[in-house]
Formats: sequence, structure tokens, C-alpha cells
Amino acid sequence: MLGNAISYTTVGIDAKPIAIECDTANGLWNVTMVGLPTGSVKESSHRVMAAIKNSGWDTPNKRYTINLAPADLKKESASLDLPIAIAILQALKELPRTQMERIGIIGELSLDGNVRPVKGVLPIAIEAKKDSLDALIVPYENAEEAAIIEGLTVIPVTSLRETANYLMGKAIIPPKTVDRESIFSVLNESPVDMADVKGQFQVKRALEVAAAGGHNILMIGPPGSGKTMLARRVPTILPELTLEEALEATKIHSVCGHSSNFVNGILTTRPFRSPHHTISDIALIGGGTFPKPGEVSLSHRGVLFLDELPEFKRTVLEVLRQPLEDGVVTISRATQSLSFPAEFNLIASMNPCPCGYYGSNIPNHACNCQWGSIVRYRTKISGPLLDRIDIHVEVPAVTYADLSSLPTGETSAQIRTRVNSARAIQRARFKTEKIFCNAQMSSKVSKKHCQLTPESHSLLQNAIDHMGYSARVFDRILKVSRTIADLEGSDNIKPEHVSEAIQYRTLDRKFWE
Repeated sequence: MLGNAISYTTVGIDAKPIAIECDTANGLWNVTMVGLPTGSVKESSHRVMAAIKNSGWDTPNKRYTINLAPADLKKESASLDLPIAIAILQALKELPRTQMERIGIIGELSLDGNVRPVKGVLPIAIEAKKDSLDALIVPYENAEEAAIIEGLTVIPVTSLRETANYLMGKAIIPPKTVDRESIFSVLNESPVDMADVKGQFQVKRALEVAAAGGHNILMIGPPGSGKTMLARRVPTILPELTLEEALEATKIHSVCGHSSNFVNGILTTRPFRSPHHTISDIALIGGGTFPKPGEVSLSHRGVLFLDELPEFKRTVLEVLRQPLEDGVVTISRATQSLSFPAEFNLIASMNPCPCGYYGSNIPNHACNCQWGSIVRYRTKISGPLLDRIDIHVEVPAVTYADLSSLPTGETSAQIRTRVNSARAIQRARFKTEKIFCNAQMSSKVSKKHCQLTPESHSLLQNAIDHMGYSARVFDRILKVSRTIADLEGSDNIKPEHVSEAIQYRTLDRKFWE
């Protein structure tokens, strides 16, 4: 007797359909699994047989052959436990084979037959919807995440016995539904706000420019000046997260097993990732034997914050070059090559010296670093990486007197309104260019859209000649000037726009002398 079931496995951040077949034959008890299963999938045979027995069925002495098709695709997910059990029960004539051709099944089994939640449910649900399945059976804990996909019938189950009863028509399980309007109404709600930060108006302005044009930014200042506090509030001034972007970002987090942290299984605010400086290059960029997304992909459509930038290993920082330029990470292995999206705003912070107080006027915190150590500290950041950061801004220390007297400042909603207006101008400008913000402009595109007035041209030429800026820096200043003009609704790039953009190149001035 032959049994079969439909399931899915994740490859990268996408799902692939898996056809599971089970054949039984007389002989000594043995389970053989073929079709390129990994170790975790091979081990499932003992787990599945124990779950079947503990759920009340007999497991007669037979030779069980389980095939996972397509045979040339490696399978590594424990989500195949439940469909394998269903295929075995069909082969044992415990379940009918009718009405199974259009039902997808995923779920991990415990030894007592209960169903445990699995990773990657959202991409699986998206693929099941594309395959026009009649229903998708998922673990109860994953049902909300799958039900986000409109038009897909999601059946939540808690055990193997319950799944079998549903397939035999002995149990009626209502499909899981979610109130999409209420879920999407909380998109972009955040517990933090730019109004929480007192003072630092120049830094807030630089962050607004970075958000409006999609620019990367580096903040330099002493400890306690508010760099991390400011960075954590950048997602609140970025353009609102759309439903498509939320699903796109949640797919990545779902594959990594992070979706349980989100309300109703979906990301409702732009991602904010802040890895520790001891992170490895694989953890940052992604990879492994079976490539998985790294922090740069988990930051997709959001913010990647690298605090204490010089403390990161140089080899780790250098792998950022490709995603910063292309917005995608390509991981190549002997058997496959996968690409993960990585369009994010990079926000980095650093101290001006190893002790952190060089040039600071904070009482009792005079800098005692030797000039050689300061130079070595700053040169830990390579020139090519620094060139890919459009804006450098100094974050001065704030005294108690300032904190107690300074006004609160604008809210994130007020700043976001201006950012949205600037982004709308850019969308209209680049509607035929296949880019979405000023930071993505190539040299050819910037020449077309960044026309300077004679006064602006003269000012920029003077800066290039006297400050020794490179051609790449010239490009960066031009793009930032275009964004500042967009924030003011100006078609032309005026001298004041260029002047402000030049001020955002702190690290291009030789060691801030």
C-alpha cells in the first residue's frame, strides 16, 4: 500500500513543495528514508513512529520506505514530521487517500503525538496560496502567522490524532481567521519617539536627512551623548511600513524563527537590529552549511545599528560592502547559491578616541589618549567602507543644565511627515529609473537629477579644491544636497543645501583637526 502527503520546506527565505510517499513491504521492521534528507529529517523516522504508536495506532513489523521528492533538493526542516506520519498511516490503511491531493501539511511531532510549532510558516503559506491548495494544516501556534495570507484556508491542529480525525471527517476544525484590519491598524506604532530626546537638534536634522534620502549615517560622540537613544528612534521617522514590506520582512524573520516575537505573527514596525561587536561575519552577512539570513537581511526594510563601529572586526565590516551597494546578499556554496534581500539604513556610532572623550568639554573627563592610539582607533574603519556612509555627524555631550532647560523638540510624527513628502518627490522623480530614493542614484542618474545653480557649483568646487575631497565624496555630497532640497520642496539645489551637505562629511576632514 502506498501513502502520500503534500508538505513544504524552506530554501533560503522561500518555500518549496515536497511530495512525501510511503511504501510498506513485509519483512523485518525497518525505516528507510530517501530523497536527500539531512540528519534532523532522518532522525524524524524514530520520532514519527513513536508518535504514531503513542497516538493509539499499531506499527506492524514491516519495511517502511519513505521518499521525499524532488530527490535533488536537500530537506532539513522538522516541519515534515506530521506529513510523514500521515503518509505512513495511509500506507497502513488507517487513513483514506482520497481528498489528500489538495491539502498541505506541516508540523513537528513530539513522542506523545502532539504537534509543535515550526519555523518558516509565512513563506510556506505564501507558496501554498500560489499552489491553490484547498487547505494548509499547521500547528496551532503558527495558525495566526499563516492566516495573514488572504484567500488561504488554514487549519490549526494540536496533535496527530486530531489531524487524522479531521482528514477522516470525524472532527470539524474551523479554519483560523484573523482580523486583518485590526492587525494592520497597528502597523508603525512604536513605544519610542524622537520627542523623548532633549537637545541634539543638529543630529536630529542629520537623521531626518538620512531617513528622507535613504542615506547611511555615522554618529561620532562621547559616551552618554545619546547616540544609541537617537538610533533606536530612527525607525519612527522612516516612511510608514506598508503591508507588502511587512510581509517581505516577516518572511525573513519567520525562516529564522523570530516571528513568535511579533504581535499576531507579523512585523508591525520597521526592523531595528543592533548586533554586538563580537559578531562573526557569517552571523552578520548570512551563510552556514545550509545558508540562512544574517543580521543585514533581518534588517531588511529597517535599520541596522552598529554601535562602537571600530570595535567590530575589520573582516566583519568589510563584508558590508556588497549589501550597502547592491541591497542584496549572495551566499554561494558548492551545491547551491542563494540571495537574500538586504535593503536597510545603516546607522553606526563611534567614540572620537579609545577613551571616548577627545575634544569633549565634559568636566572630570579629560582625554588621556596618545595621538598614535587615536589614529589607530580611527583607521580601524577602512576608506572604502567610510565612503559608503553618506553622512558623518558629531554628537556633542549634553549637560544636566541643558537637559533640564532644553525644549523637547518635534515628535517623530512631525518629522515623518516631512520625510514622506521628500520620498514622494523622489518616487515621482525616479518612476522610470527603477530606484526609490536618492541614496540609490548612480553617477549617471545623479548628473541628470542633481542640477546645481552657478552659486552652488562654485561652492562645491571650492570645497573639493580646498578640502581634497575625492570623486566618490563629491557624489555623496551631491546626493545628500538633493535630499536636503527635496525636504524643502526645492527643484534646484541651492548653495545652502550644498553647504549643509558638506558639513556632513566630518571624517573627510583630516582627523577632525
